[in-house]
Amino acid sequence: MRKLVLLAVILAACSRNPAPVLGTGGSAGGLTGASDARSGVTMFLNAVAAQDLQAMSVVWGTEKGPARDNLDRNELDRRLIIIQSCYRHDTFTIAEETSGPNGHRFVKVAITRGRETRTPNFDMVQGPLQRWYVLDADFNAMRSMCGG
Repeated sequence: MRKLVLLAVILAACSRNPAPVLGTGGSAGGLTGASDARSGVTMFLNAVAAQDLQAMSVVWGTEKGPARDNLDRNELDRRLIIIQSCYRHDTFTIAEETSGPNGHRFVKVAITRGRETRTPNFDMVQGPLQRWYVLDADFNAMRSMCGG
């Protein structure tokens, strides 16, 4: 009888839905992206500062979702390392957010490293589950900060 009760408890535990998993940015259910465009930029730049490629990969993406789900892992890591080296910063300030074509949002950010400041426009796009992703981070604006 005890074995039957134990088996029933184990089966009941196995059939339950798992508890929500915290995803990047503390979002429940393992959600990727951000709830709004401005938060997406903040999450991305905080991940850059933390040198957290995984956190970067869940907020960088396209209308299809995060880059981590749409790129080969080696290619993804290579790109994120390059991005991280160019966007590392001492401080950043979100200057303004404007509407773009096809529902995109443009978020202008002042990124400072040492005495150098650049102001790229982040092109944010809405993906699955109405989550926001960094589609383009205006690499040309940051080119002089890449490398050294």
